[in-house]
Amino acid sequence: MKRILITGENSYVGNNFENWLGKSSKEYFVDSLDLKGDSWKNSDFSSYDIIFHVAGIAHVSSNSKKKDLYYSVNRDLCIETAKKAKAEGVDQFIFMSSLKVYGEAAQIGCEKVIDEKTKPKPDDIYGKSKLLAEEGLNKLDKENFKVVIIRSPMIYGSEAKGNYSRLSKFAKISPIFPDIDNQRSMIHIHNFCEFVKLMVDNKERGIFFPQNKEYVKTSKMVKMISVVNEKNIKLVSIFNNIIKLMSKKFSILNKIFGNIVYEKSISEYKEEYRILDFKESIEEAEK
Repeated sequence: MKRILITGENSYVGNNFENWLGKSSKEYFVDSLDLKGDSWKNSDFSSYDIIFHVAGIAHVSSNSKKKDLYYSVNRDLCIETAKKAKAEGVDQFIFMSSLKVYGEAAQIGCEKVIDEKTKPKPDDIYGKSKLLAEEGLNKLDKENFKVVIIRSPMIYGSEAKGNYSRLSKFAKISPIFPDIDNQRSMIHIHNFCEFVKLMVDNKERGIFFPQNKEYVKTSKMVKMISVVNEKNIKLVSIFNNIIKLMSKKFSILNKIFGNIVYEKSISEYKEEYRILDFKESIEEAEK
């Protein structure tokens, strides 16, 4: 039996991963630990084989006043947890990093394809804090302490918060949505949980880039959400030129309609983890 400790209690990813492994309870024992305050430092990690570290500030911010908080939680807490895990004999440390270590999406109409040669270049505090945590973890990586870094794109699914939740709400109430050509790397929570399970099962180490098989076009996702909910949103291109012009001033538009993808080959793995295709993933997310 593999004994797993999820550090970071009540997170969307952590809760889903625990439920995912619950289907095979004879193979996995899963605990979770709240890292708020200092009491966690008295916990005994020696009985666990794997730490899955999901604790952190997930909200992306460019507010420089929050720099110390982001670094304290996303970098320092991560490294401190890993050092404790290593000292107490844990075999593997899995870290939730982010596509954000490569910066924001390209402006509407421009490409941004990340491959194995692309150097990280974060442009906000969130991305920088994740990259600094990675650098600290790499120094701890040894044969008897395997570090897995997962640079995840946007994760979506049932009850997911953030951008997907906003798009879902919009798709259910709006009669129209801009039909702008773009491509995004994303991953459904079930596909992501299966990927992490394979990291555990195969005792992996290294940096990984999981994503769905298909790139996602924002308007196609909104349309699919509408269809699944038996709505009839229409995709229109009449506003495209205006949106492209406005995107030069309002970066939020590039976050919605800009391009940023992982080159597909770097997301391949020796076992298939993408158990839901795009249509199935939206059906699950909207159920």
